[in-house]
Amino acid sequence: MNPPQRPPAQPQPTVVRSRPLVAAVLMLGCAVLLVFGLGWSASVGAADIDVWTVWNAVFRYDPTLSAHLIIQEVRLPRVVIGAMVGAAFAVAGAIMQGLTRNPLASPSIMGLNAGAGFFLVLSFVLLPGLNVTGLIVASFFGAGFGATLVFGIGSLSRGGLTPVKLALAGAAVTALLTSLTTGLVLYFGLAQNVLFYTAGGLQGTRWEQVRLLLPWFSVALTAGLALSKSVTVLSLGDEVAKGLGLQTGLVRALCTVVVLLLAGAAVAVAGGVGFVGLVVPHLARFLVGLDYRLIIPSSALLGALLLVLADLGARTLSPPFETPVGLITAIIGAPFFLYLARRDTRGM
Repeated sequence: MNPPQRPPAQPQPTVVRSRPLVAAVLMLGCAVLLVFGLGWSASVGAADIDVWTVWNAVFRYDPTLSAHLIIQEVRLPRVVIGAMVGAAFAVAGAIMQGLTRNPLASPSIMGLNAGAGFFLVLSFVLLPGLNVTGLIVASFFGAGFGATLVFGIGSLSRGGLTPVKLALAGAAVTALLTSLTTGLVLYFGLAQNVLFYTAGGLQGTRWEQVRLLLPWFSVALTAGLALSKSVTVLSLGDEVAKGLGLQTGLVRALCTVVVLLLAGAAVAVAGGVGFVGLVVPHLARFLVGLDYRLIIPSSALLGALLLVLADLGARTLSPPFETPVGLITAIIGAPFFLYLARRDTRGM
């Protein structure tokens, strides 16, 4: 007599560790700190303006007062752009890390920033009268070009892509595109025009840039939030994602477009501000868990707060001169990148 057959084992549901309560507290705290940071940052500059004057300039604007004009026309656009750019880089980095399952992925390391900057310089050379919208489109294609080069070169190595190999390919492509950018700048005498983009900074931003960046930023951020559940599933691996019925190819394509939109638009407005997209998603993931429905909004608020404070530090470090905000973020992010690269020795 044959022994009774056991029923086939049912697949266990995949549980993603998350901390929704911590995420709620974190996002609320970041939002409050961001409001205070925006007000504090708007009060700092060549002209000494107190926070109460900033409050009045926002809610009781008087165009006859010079302090109110400075706040409204110079400082407010700058701090708003800083928050948007910080959120854009952070969300782009979070999506990239979930999409590739690579802890070293970020717009600055994966060639997106360098590609966007290279295409911006080409735009200055070939189309000198291009408006800001055209620069954003050029940055979008440049970011895609840089990312394609990095993933293409990284895929040529034996054993396929690994986090460290991808980072090495990103470093090589970034160095190449940066060298080409510098050569074009020197040859065509564009130093004054593109120094802002190569160093990374928020000086000179106006409400026009805010209005042009806002649609791109809003659409891409909304799409990123809508895709966050799918990114969580993808971060568990392709086999798990396909087993759960996810259309991995479609999700990867949509996420790639979102990343290129966020990184391209941010570089077009603020230049190559690096490491925000590397550090912030790791911090968010450490605090709120592995669910990208929590990681992406947390990263957006943390990235906005980080860049607003970094820009504040850039203006107060050596007044009356401004330190490039990209240097501030590099000081924060470079040691963290080295720590991640050293920890992930399995990819060598």
